[in-house]
Amino acid sequence: MPVAGGPSGRPYHHGDLRRALIDAAVGVIEHEGLAALSLRDLARRVGVSHAAPVHHFGDKAGLLTAVAAEGFSKLADALQRSYAETSSFLELAVAYVCFAVGHRAYFEVMFRPELYHADDAQLVETRGRSRELLYGPLAEFRGASAPDAPRAGLAAWSLAHGLATLLISGNVDRAGEATRDPAELTRTVGRYLFQSSAASEAHPRASNASPDQ
Repeated sequence: MPVAGGPSGRPYHHGDLRRALIDAAVGVIEHEGLAALSLRDLARRVGVSHAAPVHHFGDKAGLLTAVAAEGFSKLADALQRSYAETSSFLELAVAYVCFAVGHRAYFEVMFRPELYHADDAQLVETRGRSRELLYGPLAEFRGASAPDAPRAGLAAWSLAHGLATLLISGNVDRAGEATRDPAELTRTVGRYLFQSSAASEAHPRASNASPDQ
């Protein structure tokens, strides 16, 4: 059954309206920020009754749940494509950072579980898929049963997520790297950290060295 449309008189069908509302929400977050988002305003923008968004999502948290679930799905797809093409852990980080920079509105919602229904089945599934695609290849390389596998996964995520957050918040500007391509910057940072880690493991400091040594 179609839902009444806007001034154009063209009706929205339920499937079309749900898509239109999510797209409109992402646009508002992208250009005006989360604080500007409301179901009533979205209904006005899309050209439907104030009750229509409530019918589809229940409340604002329900709408943001759909946005977050879609964001995790898009991230998972990006990670899967990257690893299938390169089999590179560093390129997984590149894909993660590029997703964040290219989909800021999704990224802003995805990692703020207080905004949405974190136990939603679809969201749990897409979030789990993206996590497995980020952690899985690294765990496979190091050995899934290795004691440090969870920490290695957390380290990889911290690198990608931390750099992504710095980039989208504009804080990289202060480090003089604002003009760098996000993908190339991620590769540079990743290589630097990997090389530093390898050097540290090759020349560890003696833990029992005396202060005089």
